[in-house]
Amino acid sequence: MELSSHTETSFETSPDSGALSGTDERQAVRLWLRLLGCTHRLEQALGQRLRRGFGTSLARFDYLAQLQHYPDGLRMKTLSRRLMVTGGNITGLTDQLLADGFVTREVDVKDRRSHIVRITPLGLATFECMAVAHRQWVGSLLAGVPEGDRRLLHHLLGGLAQSLDNLPAE
Repeated sequence: MELSSHTETSFETSPDSGALSGTDERQAVRLWLRLLGCTHRLEQALGQRLRRGFGTSLARFDYLAQLQHYPDGLRMKTLSRRLMVTGGNITGLTDQLLADGFVTREVDVKDRRSHIVRITPLGLATFECMAVAHRQWVGSLLAGVPEGDRRLLHHLLGGLAQSLDNLPAE
């Protein structure tokens, strides 16, 4: 895979609306589909490796990855927002991880309607083993992309993320 050494910074726009031209809209959709396809394939490969290597799912890995940064724990609602899943999904994952001894769940003393979830020492040790393997797997999955292109792609996607962060609320 080789990325262009330059980026297109201007788009042909309609004078009235500021919208992309038909050609640019088609290219934007093609780019979006390419991003989705790559993300899907990476998630599938990592999910399969986590299942084979650790008997766990990518969702459980992501959940523990969030908690390992917060030794004092997180509210379940915060976890739901960070992982971009429903409260019901977080409850199900929490129940599974609680049964495995990887997390604790306690009523939040500041808000009795909320629960705080914390990673246990067993959960942290398990996550750290998975994280080492995960980093190696990601490295091997992206090994076919030259280092310079990975850096450029990271930079370009950072610009996309910033652009999306700056979109007006609708």
